[in-house]
Amino acid sequence: MKIAALCLFVLTYALMIGLPKYRPYYAMGTAVLYLILGILPLSEIGTAVNWNVLMMITGTMIMVDYFIDSKMPNRLADLLLDRAGNVMWATVIMSLFAGVISAFIDNVATVLIVAPVGLAICKKIGINPVGMILSIAVSSNLQGAATLVGDTTSIMLGDYANMNFMNFFWMLGKPGIFFAVELGALATVPIMMALFRKQRDPVRAEEKAEVRNYLPTVMLLTMVAALIGVSFWREAPSYINGLICCLLVAATVLIDLLFTKSTQGIRRAVRGLDYETLLLLTGLFIVIGGITKAGVMDDFAALIIRVGGGNTFLLYSLIVWGSVLISAFVDNIPYVATMLPVLTAVTTALGVEPYLFYFGLLTGATLGGNLTPIGASANIAAVGLLKKEGWTVKYRDFMKIGVPYTLTAVFVGYLYFWFIW
Repeated sequence: MKIAALCLFVLTYALMIGLPKYRPYYAMGTAVLYLILGILPLSEIGTAVNWNVLMMITGTMIMVDYFIDSKMPNRLADLLLDRAGNVMWATVIMSLFAGVISAFIDNVATVLIVAPVGLAICKKIGINPVGMILSIAVSSNLQGAATLVGDTTSIMLGDYANMNFMNFFWMLGKPGIFFAVELGALATVPIMMALFRKQRDPVRAEEKAEVRNYLPTVMLLTMVAALIGVSFWREAPSYINGLICCLLVAATVLIDLLFTKSTQGIRRAVRGLDYETLLLLTGLFIVIGGITKAGVMDDFAALIIRVGGGNTFLLYSLIVWGSVLISAFVDNIPYVATMLPVLTAVTTALGVEPYLFYFGLLTGATLGGNLTPIGASANIAAVGLLKKEGWTVKYRDFMKIGVPYTLTAVFVGYLYFWFIW
């Protein structure tokens, strides 16, 4: 069963890379095969599929549709264009802005909130939006590890290692992972400047857009505040973020219906949903659940540990860079869940504090997804948004940005943790 699970998994990802046009169908087809073959029992679909993420993406997509229709992104684009000076700095500013937001709310929600502003900027000046939107996505993935509430893997680590919010800033008398992430983010600024060095076209808003309706903006800000607030609720149910997004969207739709007496808004939003992205994520959740159930993830983890032996530096290096490689193709949530207890056992045997390895794992697993367009949910969402606008993202297009960005940020964090911890 393990061999069948691994072969189907490899075939699925090979098809996604070679023939990306039909990625949702490969993922869903493999998911169905996993269920038919019993690789993942039918009874475990409920736990394998991350319903919280799907609810959050669906709710945020609808909210963002209202947000775009209100013309607020166009207004924000005008303000940023006036301050950026040229396209290169507009891209850097938008990426850093996405990173700041992503330190406190989910990466996918960040992309769905910030990307429309980037698209509005690119439309206004008539340039290809692929580079800017992908930069926003990879920046949001980086900053997700900065705080306890920024990413699912951070929440998992905090719960497993009994870390509170402040431990990400300062722990055991040493600076925590927050500073590693911020140093990595600063190191990527020259990378972005180099990647977009030729995009020196001046940008300036000649005519300021008028906002049609402030309700979507108010509700979107309420959503951000609610997601930040609930993150401090230690015993919150796993579906709380998705529930918040869906409830606030329902409230937005209801208020819009009451004031406009028209269903045009909700019909437009439902038609505009990115169903392909939702199908792709659903299929991937089941596939990853299947290979985890089959023990393939355990074998990956055991291999890293076995090769590292008792050498702390070698083991740490393998954890960081091995996590980068694996997370480029495998969702980092089951991987981190598998590796945390393994690392605890290893550090106990070595008689060392586990936090060096915990932070190294989080750095590699969080940033590794930036190597490929299917390595992180935020990347999938960004590619989906671009496709909806008529832009196709090829693997080489993504890797031009993802590879240098990832290697730079990981290397900074890698050195930081080794010398500090």
